[in-house]
Amino acid sequence: MGYDIERFVGYVNEGLLCSICRDVLEEPLQAPCEHAFCSACIHGWLGRHGSCPEDRQGIDVSLLRPLYRYMKNDLNRLQLHCKNREYGCEMVCSLESIDRHERECEYSQIPCSNTGCTVQVERRNLEGHLAVCEYRSRECPNGCGYTILSAEDTQHNCVAELRTELELLRSEMICRVEEAKHEMESRLDSQRRHMVQKESILQNEIEELKSQLSRVMSDVRSLMAAERQHRQELEQAELEKREL
Repeated sequence: MGYDIERFVGYVNEGLLCSICRDVLEEPLQAPCEHAFCSACIHGWLGRHGSCPEDRQGIDVSLLRPLYRYMKNDLNRLQLHCKNREYGCEMVCSLESIDRHERECEYSQIPCSNTGCTVQVERRNLEGHLAVCEYRSRECPNGCGYTILSAEDTQHNCVAELRTELELLRSEMICRVEEAKHEMESRLDSQRRHMVQKESILQNEIEELKSQLSRVMSDVRSLMAAERQHRQELEQAELEKREL
């Protein structure tokens, strides 16, 4: 939808009106046939139709282009009233700067910033409303440090609130202790499994070394037996030599 033509000061050229909503162009786009439309209007129209609403020529969304520069300049120079005119704002400014003004306008209706409050107030009256809002929060004057809403003043009990806070802290501490305990147990289990695995590997290595040592001892005994046999043979040969 475009800008309400009733908001504008003076004459508005027909070429600056949307061919669909007949209001002043907002975020304008132009078709190849040079008819201009508000962006929202033409996209909505082409979602149901496939042609220009003025001359029925076929239009594809990809063919839409920004407004000619001179038309854009004419559009931006138009003067119009702030949308908050009915609330008392008397500002008249160019279409080019109206959005910036309305974002900061003191007469704009804005929501109360207090959680739970649904009141809409003028920006200029927000501070006064916050001072008396039933949903405003403040710290307990009795020193318990609890933040309370004005609507809860009659129900606030420092001892009860502190007891609740203590219970919450105790529950949180128990949860943290349990989490730390589970984490420590998990780490110990992991280390235990690692040690068992390491012990098994070492045991296997020991058994392998024992097996190797047994083979070496067997080889040594065989060598010693062979040496004794060889020595006996030498001694026998020496005796035979002497007899000869």
